[in-house]
Amino acid sequence: MSDIQSDRSDTGPNAERALAAPMGLFVYIILYGGMTVLAGVVAFKQVQLWPSQLAVEAGIFPFLLLVVITSTIAQLYGQKLANRLIWIGFIPLALSAALIYLVLSLPASSEMLEFRAADLSAFETVLGQTPRILMAGPAAYITSLLLNVWIFSRLRGSGEATTVGLMIRGAIASALSQAIDSIIFVTLAFYGEFDITNLLIGQVLAKVTLSLLLVPFLITGGVKLAEWLDQRGAVVSARRS
Repeated sequence: MSDIQSDRSDTGPNAERALAAPMGLFVYIILYGGMTVLAGVVAFKQVQLWPSQLAVEAGIFPFLLLVVITSTIAQLYGQKLANRLIWIGFIPLALSAALIYLVLSLPASSEMLEFRAADLSAFETVLGQTPRILMAGPAAYITSLLLNVWIFSRLRGSGEATTVGLMIRGAIASALSQAIDSIIFVTLAFYGEFDITNLLIGQVLAKVTLSLLLVPFLITGGVKLAEWLDQRGAVVSARRS
């Protein structure tokens, strides 16, 4: 008991309020920040969706997790909190972009220039995105995620949520928002540079397909995981008190 009391004496004025926050929400907020940064990095690679000929930029995978996280938060903690998290997601996006720009601007070491020139070139190629792509990403991000949360919440209605209903709402909201995401990103990033028709159609079909196949199961799993984390967090808080 003395150890607990000594721990409490070291806490700040908002410590009790922080400990009262749901554990699931805390974990998902951390994951959300990481996925916003990772999506922009892995998006450089195009992957084929076997067994079809559809190809999609790999950023869709962390982005689908962003969809799952915001939908889970909207389901358990409310639409307003989910929307707030989406706007706050601009902070890690902006910081990561600034740090990437700083690192790219700094001169490489003489050892890297001499012995790892190929690694340096690959690093600069992947992270040195054009300004149009840097602007297109956040525009598509904010629009599609806010739309996803809005559709997901509106489809809920006033009835009690069921697992099947949760899966259907998640699939519909994700598919529609991902289609809009593709249209915004491809248009802003590449329109005028080449004919974007085939790329646009392929991206929409691929992202909608992934949304319908993966998101329903990811959301149900995400909700159950958050509920389990909340229960575990409540047990820990009860023991501390």
